[in-house]
Amino acid sequence: MSIDLNSRASVTALDPKGMLHFTEEYPNQCRHALTLVEGVEFPKGTYTAAMLTGLGGSAVGGDYVRAMFDAFGSIPFVVNRDYHLPSYVGPSTLVFATSYSGNTEETLSAYADAKKAGAEIVCVTSGGKLKELALADGYAVITVPGGQPPRTALGFMLIPVLTACVKMGLLPAQDFARAFDLLESLCKEWTVEGSNPIAKELGSSLHGKLGIIYGLGTWQAIIANRWKGQINENAKNHVFVNAFPELNHNEILGWVKAGEQGIANYVGMILEDGTESAKMKKRAEVTEGLVKDLCSFAHVQAIGDTLLEKLLSLTYLGDFVSLYLAVLNQVDPENIDSINILKTSLASVH
Repeated sequence: MSIDLNSRASVTALDPKGMLHFTEEYPNQCRHALTLVEGVEFPKGTYTAAMLTGLGGSAVGGDYVRAMFDAFGSIPFVVNRDYHLPSYVGPSTLVFATSYSGNTEETLSAYADAKKAGAEIVCVTSGGKLKELALADGYAVITVPGGQPPRTALGFMLIPVLTACVKMGLLPAQDFARAFDLLESLCKEWTVEGSNPIAKELGSSLHGKLGIIYGLGTWQAIIANRWKGQINENAKNHVFVNAFPELNHNEILGWVKAGEQGIANYVGMILEDGTESAKMKKRAEVTEGLVKDLCSFAHVQAIGDTLLEKLLSLTYLGDFVSLYLAVLNQVDPENIDSINILKTSLASVH
């Protein structure tokens, strides 16, 4: 069967739930998300730490907030992906409990931990048990629209948290409008009828191969992990991720015998800012040289002037890459049968 990534009919043939549509609507989703904090009364405390607790698509936004805190914040921000919170959480901790459905069992458990610890809590959810509990307990709730796969709702799960942090004085003001306008322009370039084929080329390069995605720095690695999640869920493919400089202290040696591990084709991508230090650039250069007989790397740069723009633009490219790879793999990008089977099995465990 011939697959034409420049044909909307071909790209959407196995996309009955409209994953491409949700991706194309992402800039507008972000604009909508910005309005959802209006009328929400946020706590006015002094905090020694902040965190976001969530899983899957509901937790990804926390990684991006962490990157913003690393760059601009005055307190640490961490992301918790577990049933329970760290023991240090207490009255001076601000906890964002995020669950798109409102019924994620790990997040509900962590919410109970936060309440017991006396932490200040802000919830982001479309409803479910989390909203019910938070309203009853008197915590701030940011209600987002439901009805779509959580991995397509990054705008709803990220932008309200960032905006809340700005409103609480934990982060400086951001030019959200400019960032969202950039996303809209990139959508026109990268979508099916767009003029820039980079997303299609990267998706095609991964087809039938094992992808290695390296972040040339901490926030770049956060985006590499997002790319991994999107490729896993949408395209049903494995990719492996790591970060410079850490990978130069361990994984670089894994390549020595990698050619004997039964993988016929590796394809690599290095996600970068473009303004990394000379030492970081040299790390990438030497690493590529050492593995050139096994894996060639494409360099993929973020677009934009601010950290927010770079985070959002490089992430958005990965969403399109994962969808084009799903088309080439001839799979429904929305389908998550394996996850649903697991949830059903867990429901019987108490």
